[in-house]
Amino acid sequence: MSETGLSPWPTRLIFRKAASCLHVVFEDGSEGEVSYPLLRAQSPSAEVRGHGSGPPPPQAPIPPDITVDKAEPVGRYAVRIHFSDGHNSGLYTWALLHSLAVQAG
Repeated sequence: MSETGLSPWPTRLIFRKAASCLHVVFEDGSEGEVSYPLLRAQSPSAEVRGHGSGPPPPQAPIPPDITVDKAEPVGRYAVRIHFSDGHNSGLYTWALLHSLAVQAG
């Protein structure tokens, strides 16, 4: 966490196709990797998480060979990732990416 209590900003997002992972470097020098299957499983979309406080909806299995087709910035706070299975509705905030890449690793 930065001095402001917010997660640090990413300075680089490196999608490593051969390794099937996203490598993220943050402004505070921290960095980490998230596998594509884990990134897909942790999608913050309502399609994956559900609506409200109820249980999440059932999900189809995530293919172990899932890839990222493209990624695009959303404002200054997130990135939308397009996966090979067609999923693209999750907005991965910098805080979520920091949590997945650094805190969980």
